[in-house]
Amino acid sequence: MSGAEGQDGSSVPDEEWERFLRESVAGVPGAPVEPSARAREVERRLRERPGQPEGWRTYSPARPRRRTGWYVAGLVAVVALLVVSLFPQQVLGWFGGDDGGPDKAPLAAESETPREAPGAERDLPPTLDEPFRGSPAARWADGAAGITLPPARATGWMDAAQVERALRQSRDFLAAAGLDPGVLRGERPTKAIALLNPHQKDVQEYLRTALSSKRPTPKTDPLLLFSRFRPEQSRLVGDVVRTRGRLTYREGEKGAVEVTADVTFVYPVAPAGDGGRDSEVVRTIVRREVVMSWDDPARIIIEPGTMSLVSYALDMVNGGCSTPTGYFVPPFGTADEQPTDEDRRVDPYDRSKPIDTGDGTAATGSNCATATRS
Repeated sequence: MSGAEGQDGSSVPDEEWERFLRESVAGVPGAPVEPSARAREVERRLRERPGQPEGWRTYSPARPRRRTGWYVAGLVAVVALLVVSLFPQQVLGWFGGDDGGPDKAPLAAESETPREAPGAERDLPPTLDEPFRGSPAARWADGAAGITLPPARATGWMDAAQVERALRQSRDFLAAAGLDPGVLRGERPTKAIALLNPHQKDVQEYLRTALSSKRPTPKTDPLLLFSRFRPEQSRLVGDVVRTRGRLTYREGEKGAVEVTADVTFVYPVAPAGDGGRDSEVVRTIVRREVVMSWDDPARIIIEPGTMSLVSYALDMVNGGCSTPTGYFVPPFGTADEQPTDEDRRVDPYDRSKPIDTGDGTAATGSNCATATRS
């Protein structure tokens, strides 16, 4: 019976029993294996969410939002600002703005003699609402604001503070002579005369003759110093005169401070008594060069706060081209009838060239020059 029973008396042979014990520990090759609980969980997730599974201990940061739209918008804005800064006039033209519109950028103050004439403007006639459109004056400053004063420094007999005061008073003279509403209507230029040395005999004689004579000569024409219109003939359009120019100074004779003014005035005028919306508007353009000497009272007989005139010159267009009358005479409706010098054509806005002073007092033939624009 021992050949058919195991060691414990069972019917299983010893060899089979030992093989059973080994396979229980090592496993039978090819036998199915019961999956673990985690394996069953992973299998379930794969069935529910197909695709590549995430690692057990991996981390995938959130993908940043794509901001391409913001970058493009920012780049466009930067380019637009650059174009506007480099080509402001052209940009305004793209949007239909005219040369006299309120959005026209004003020019910086004139700090030195221009090297060339202003560029061409759009060919637009002046109107009652926009009397400066179509001209460089559309970008000029109003009144005395367009007359630049240089920094003051001690010169001649004056310290810096005195030079600064002399410069301000020189500008005051120009404003009183060429911008005062009463003077423009033909009234006596009292404020301007008050700044002139009463002991300068030749100037005082000129003033007496120019402001009293009904038949002034080229040398006694009050227009040499003062801007005047006949109220019964013409009226200023609005209350603004555009100006552009500057003052310079140096030490003159006997330690005086010699101030030179070079200023262009643009006067838009319409016929007097014509209040219609279609009134003709003409621009009378006047350029003046006045040299003033603020003398040392220790060397020159002079009243405090006054100055002596060294010279004064005038150049103008649309102010008359005939015998002097003491007033500007705008060519309303008669531009084609005005006798002009076709051989002498001038750009009244060109400040790069000096005034033709002729004999040193008035610009010879300036009244009859042909203006290339107004």
